[in-house]
Amino acid sequence: MPSPNTPTLNLAQRKHLRRLGHDRKAIVLIGQAGISPTVIAELERALNDHELVKVKARVGDRDARAEILTTLAASTRSELVQRVGNVALFYRRHRSKPGIVLPD
Repeated sequence: MPSPNTPTLNLAQRKHLRRLGHDRKAIVLIGQAGISPTVIAELERALNDHELVKVKARVGDRDARAEILTTLAASTRSELVQRVGNVALFYRRHRSKPGIVLPD
């Protein structure tokens, strides 16, 4: 669920971001301890550096994982582009120097 400050991506933009994220490696890893301020700070840094970040959440069940990923998106003002199993793709446009050009 996007935060009020993040525009919602349309279908073409989501597809474009999924294509770009396909070959990326997970930068942020979440273990059984779940999210912490350190994990949120690491995702913030990664989004500032890359705009499109793959996160691997190795958490117990599907519901817990969904809650953690939704919380991460809200905490970082990013958008959860895709979730497949324990891997999620987050996007947040860089404010001053966007590097990813989204289709209309």
